Amino acid sequence: MPRRKKSTPKKQSNILTYVAWILVFVVVIMGSMAVGYYLGYENSKKDALKKESSKEQKRLSVVKKLEDESAKKDELSVNNRLKEVLKKESKPADGAEGIKPAQESKLREEAKPAKEDKPTKESKLSEGTKPVKETKLVEASEEAAKEYEDASHEVDDAVLPKPPKREIVKSSARPKLAIIIDDVSVQSHVSAIKGLKLPITMSFLPPSKARPNSHILAAKEEFYMVHLPMEAQSFKAEEPLTLKIDDSQLKISQRIVELKTLFPRVGYINNHTGSKFTANEPAMDKLISTLKSQNITFVDSRTTGNSKASKVSKKYGLNYIGRDVFLDHQMDKPYILSQIKKAIEIAKTHGSAIAIGHPHANTILAINESKKLFADVELVLVEGL
Repeated sequence: MPRRKKSTPKKQSNILTYVAWILVFVVVIMGSMAVGYYLGYENSKKDALKKESSKEQKRLSVVKKLEDESAKKDELSVNNRLKEVLKKESKPADGAEGIKPAQESKLREEAKPAKEDKPTKESKLSEGTKPVKETKLVEASEEAAKEYEDASHEVDDAVLPKPPKREIVKSSARPKLAIIIDDVSVQSHVSAIKGLKLPITMSFLPPSKARPNSHILAAKEEFYMVHLPMEAQSFKAEEPLTLKIDDSQLKISQRIVELKTLFPRVGYINNHTGSKFTANEPAMDKLISTLKSQNITFVDSRTTGNSKASKVSKKYGLNYIGRDVFLDHQMDKPYILSQIKKAIEIAKTHGSAIAIGHPHANTILAINESKKLFADVELVLVEGL
């Protein structure tokens, strides 16, 4: 019989080599598949994140657009509310002294503003404010504008008295501007001012037969001032209980205590008219000493260049506070806008400024249109100066 051939070690080694290569090949294939799966997963993840980010950006864009539209609507709403409340018969601005007095007319409903110093030629806001649907901002009616001439106080030689010289302040601190609206006396005034959504100081006239609820309206506000009627040089249509230069210390003290009872949280008082009273040093001495005893600060409206408020305040160790700009001495809106810019520049030069206006349509509209300008200052209440 023929002999069998025996397997050699060499043949077995070749078989092992082939198996090893097959295993390597399998490992490479599986590794490639794993890497491919991982890379594909990461790419899919990135694509998903991109899509999610894109959706979020679109959502934010829509939200921003809606917010911008809402902000515009808020800004546009003021005029519509004004149009709702504008009436022909309304009171003139704060202390337009030196102007011919208004003719007497029957008192209207209890919240009708009182007449002061001028025939009813203005577009004063009156009672009965009702919010209307927000649409777009339009100019106050031409008829209302024609019926109003100006909001000037009594001034010497028909020239606005300049505020005292002030120190030029160079500071990194943001300049402060306080806007006071005088003659506030009825709900429509409050509604229009608060509709601006700005920190505006409201100065309320004391209650009288013509406006019995002014103190009640003030009580609803966190901060307010009192607009105190004081004697003028040539002003006939005085407010009831106007302080006179011949009033005794006792009479002046009693009046302030009475106002403190009506306005318990009053911390600041400014003069309504008062060109004669504030120019009289003995009278101002009696007033400011009384105010100091009641922890009330006097803010000089500066209806005359001869005001003794600064001198008397210094006597009692008090800081003098006086207005820098009248916003609506003339009642056309371009003038008011220019006065707002002037007030901002004064604030930037001296670190602070006080502007005084009245709740007339054009004044409210001008303030509303100046919101972007206020970015250069910090708009504050008087107590924040």
